[in-house]
Amino acid sequence: MRRFLLAGLVAAVLAGTAGEAAAYDRRVRIVNDSHHEIVGFFATIVGIADWRDSLLGEDVIPAGASIVLNFDDGSGYCRYRFRAVFEDGVALERESVNVCQVGTYRYTD
Repeated sequence: MRRFLLAGLVAAVLAGTAGEAAAYDRRVRIVNDSHHEIVGFFATIVGIADWRDSLLGEDVIPAGASIVLNFDDGSGYCRYRFRAVFEDGVALERESVNVCQVGTYRYTD
């Protein structure tokens, strides 16, 4: 009997945790506090090697500007890899950003 109660409790905790993860706000303001335009911004779930297309499309993030991106892709994931490509060709990568906890992410010189 205890085993069934414990299994039920574990299932309830896991269901609550999944529900909480689904309820997180995954919007992040990307701030360009550098002196160079960001000409490409890429993000992918941690563990995926492929960067896919820039989330900016044809747009850029000028120096001193920001943009809000929504990382809610329906997967429930919170940890993403970020890659910003600047007009001078420099690319900065961050291997794990928790978009469920971070509201603002800044790039500086």
